[in-house]
Amino acid sequence: MKNVLIVGGSSAIAAACARRWAEQGANLFLTGRQPLRLDAVAQDLRVRGAGNVLTHVLDMNDHLQHPAMLDACRRALGSIDIVLIAHGSLPDQTQCERDVGAALHELSTNAISTIALLTLLAGLLESQRSGTLAVIASVAGDRGRPSNYVYGAAKAAVATFCEGLRARLFKSGVRVLTIKPGFVDTPMTAGLSLPGPLVASPERVAADIVRAVERGKDALYTPWFWSGIMLVIRALPGFVFKRVSL
Repeated sequence: MKNVLIVGGSSAIAAACARRWAEQGANLFLTGRQPLRLDAVAQDLRVRGAGNVLTHVLDMNDHLQHPAMLDACRRALGSIDIVLIAHGSLPDQTQCERDVGAALHELSTNAISTIALLTLLAGLLESQRSGTLAVIASVAGDRGRPSNYVYGAAKAAVATFCEGLRARLFKSGVRVLTIKPGFVDTPMTAGLSLPGPLVASPERVAADIVRAVERGKDALYTPWFWSGIMLVIRALPGFVFKRVSL
């Protein structure tokens, strides 16, 4: 029976992943900022067959509370087999360009808080000599676009950190999976003008994530076609990219 820690447990993608693990009988420890939403997700998971479901209220930007959350998780679950880090926000790029405080807050939410928690988790799983760290980054981190470069910079930092962490933890038997979704139909993207054919459901992305964890993959573009799209985008020369990017 798997023991799974999910950070950002009430987000659409995280909840969809949790449903799949619940149907396998996993024990789940969910964290998030909104207790009512966490409780609603937890109740649904219990109905779906999860072994044990516990919740813990946590603002990831409060780094000093990370150790207490991990202590509570270990008391509840014992060892941790899978960690999914799925929290985050979609910044208002225009506001970030005008307000240094807003830019720094978004960088903290989408990068620094993740890196802080991963630093603690790495030591924990390294001592276990087992486990998987699955971290949601984004295709936006592959190149900086004018419309979302604060968000992209944060996700690029997470992806680079995970790449180094993967190499560090390899010999201890701990896997690190970097997840790069494209456009996903979630509350975070509601109201945005997105290209319909490229927008995936949280359930489709969750299926890819759970499968990638089971197969021990290092990196995942989801849905699959984003791998090809980003290959082309990364290959564009800078003088072309700055003229065509949005």
